[in-house]
Amino acid sequence: MEKSHILIVDDNAEVREIIHVLLEGEGFEIMEASDGETALSLAERTDFDLIILDIMMPGKNGYQTCLEIRKNSNAPILFLSARTKDSDKTLGFSSGGDDYLAKPFSYNELISRSKALIRRYQVYKGKDDSNAPLEDPTVTAGISSKTIHFHHLEINEEKEQVFSGGNPLTLTGTEYAMLLLLIKNKKQVFSAQRLYEAVWDEPYYYGANNTVMVHIRNLRCKIEKDPKNPVLIKTVWGRGYRCD
Repeated sequence: MEKSHILIVDDNAEVREIIHVLLEGEGFEIMEASDGETALSLAERTDFDLIILDIMMPGKNGYQTCLEIRKNSNAPILFLSARTKDSDKTLGFSSGGDDYLAKPFSYNELISRSKALIRRYQVYKGKDDSNAPLEDPTVTAGISSKTIHFHHLEINEEKEQVFSGGNPLTLTGTEYAMLLLLIKNKKQVFSAQRLYEAVWDEPYYYGANNTVMVHIRNLRCKIEKDPKNPVLIKTVWGRGYRCD
């Protein structure tokens, strides 16, 4: 089986070495970058399955680097930073990050989060469907085995592509998984906890509600005609989110 490729971006050589050893021991192929510009150059030439990205770096910081990567890649991005304020996390998710882990970090947590992000991305790319979201068997209208039609959206599951009015949309693996889960389970209300545990494939933790909220906001900006007045993904106040 082909190894998954991970890019570690951090200006601290010791941190890069620790992460490199940990993830290489789990069977991943590792590349390193000490700054944002090098990371961008590597991301243009290599199809990574995960990018672990520090925030405070010389030159381009992590947020700027993430925004640039997102122009050409949907690979999951895990921010790894000593900056732990909610505003820092929100900015990380808003710039296109999929997850956020604070330094100092637990080795086991880094490994588990990395594996979960890679597994979800591989499902998104069609490499592995063992963890695909369960469909609601009572929902069949507008759904074929490979194509889903929902309002002005069309989702081609075989090619993992989403179109709005015939125009292709660029979604991250997390956004795609969240959209697919909600659409395949129309009318069901998903709490932030249920969404997080289903999409991120890990136990809910304090603060994960904000993670879900930011990803829903980013997704709405891409799929809704008027994100401030969403029609596709509705908020059920005090309960969660649903697609009608």
